[in-house]
Amino acid sequence: MEIISGPISSCSKEHQKIYQEWFNYADADGDGRITGNDATKFFALSNLSRPELKQVWAISDSKRQGFLGFKEFIAAMQLVTLAQAGHEITEGLLSSTVDLENLEPPVMENLDALLAKKRSPKKIEPELSSKKFMLYHCALFPFLNSILNEANCYGAVTTQPQSSVPANWFTSKSVKKIPLSSVTSIVDGLKRLYIEKLKPLEVAYRFNDFVSPTLANSDFDSKPMVMLLGQYSTGKTTFIKHLLRTSYPGAHIGPEPTTDRFVVVMSGPDERSIPGNTIAVQADMPFSGLTTFGSAFLSKFQCSQMPHQLMRVYGALMWSLGKVLNTPEVMRVYIGSFNDKPVNEAVVGPIGKELFEKEQDDLLSDLKDIPKKACDRRINEFVKRARAAKIHAYIMSHLKKEMPSMMGKAKAQQRLVDNLEDEFAKVQREYHLPLGDFPSVDHFREVLSGYSIDKFEKLKPKMVQAVDDMLGYDIPELLKNFRNPYE
Repeated sequence: MEIISGPISSCSKEHQKIYQEWFNYADADGDGRITGNDATKFFALSNLSRPELKQVWAISDSKRQGFLGFKEFIAAMQLVTLAQAGHEITEGLLSSTVDLENLEPPVMENLDALLAKKRSPKKIEPELSSKKFMLYHCALFPFLNSILNEANCYGAVTTQPQSSVPANWFTSKSVKKIPLSSVTSIVDGLKRLYIEKLKPLEVAYRFNDFVSPTLANSDFDSKPMVMLLGQYSTGKTTFIKHLLRTSYPGAHIGPEPTTDRFVVVMSGPDERSIPGNTIAVQADMPFSGLTTFGSAFLSKFQCSQMPHQLMRVYGALMWSLGKVLNTPEVMRVYIGSFNDKPVNEAVVGPIGKELFEKEQDDLLSDLKDIPKKACDRRINEFVKRARAAKIHAYIMSHLKKEMPSMMGKAKAQQRLVDNLEDEFAKVQREYHLPLGDFPSVDHFREVLSGYSIDKFEKLKPKMVQAVDDMLGYDIPELLKNFRNPYE
């Protein structure tokens, strides 16, 4: 039983070579990704209808990244072949009884001629390959004349490539924009928006100390995870082994309390255990935020690495991490027997057996859907974070404004801390903010007591406006440009 994060198709090496050439042709900018504009031009050669191509894209881009990598491109091409043969395009088509290994590539009108044209060597203009070209550069850059003259203007001059510095973001009233061509996916766009627009506001008002740690690249790029929580002997290890169909480093099942730590079970080249203090400082892992809980927690945290595609996080200790299910929504509860033994029909009866099996199928189906919904979840959490950061800036700048300029600062701060509920209400009325988006008063008061309010920044309208523009213009534009190109 293996949970797949996206369309993974079998393909012969011969066909892979063909698809690689097609992929390179369709990838106009050579960034290793086929975006909507690339796809609409290339997929049109299949002569499938727009609704069919819309379905092909939706299934191939199962993670809603807004682009196709080579693996997804192969899946798309196989779907096109099947559609041309008269199959209905459905999500389960590639995992059906179709022999994908020997499935021929689709018929793409005039593609062979286009590829042949691309393969033919381009004629180089004489002036661009002669001494005149280099002399032209000599005239433009006088400070290089001596170097180029010594090389008789035929030598090669090597310079360090300059990284492109993005101007700013899409369209907004107050901020210039980066061209969308420099953004490769929704996640890449969110990452850039965070660095350029949201992070400066968070840093200015110490959002990371009050609400949530500053985000790193790994927080955007990491794979989705599932966390299992429960007391000892409730079946966490058994459940994971049931999904993996094997054991993992550090797994132990027994009648006594055997699990006294948090364990991350994740994919890796070999089987080994990595201590918590090590995994928490790895830049490519999304666990750096756990360092705030100190060595006492990290000593009970470990990573079990194994060559498998699943990634699971579970733990038996609640510690003092606060409420886990702090949400008004009703939680979905699954009932099942998640081990390698069949359901005992003699105990649960025929109805119970059917219920267990249906619930188990529902849970596994929902687990399979997690990668597909990961992008939507990231967008949702990013927007929530931006709103929280904006409210935090309003609160801190309001408290700063209420402080006296000279005498009595200590008494004024104590008064503000004691009457924090009233100050929140003032901010809410002044800026017309939803009261439900405000942080917990008790937690805010506890953190605030360790700071001098007078040291915080006054309100910076340009920073707030940048976040408003991001929410109102940039993110909608990002989603528009990386949605299914056939919608």
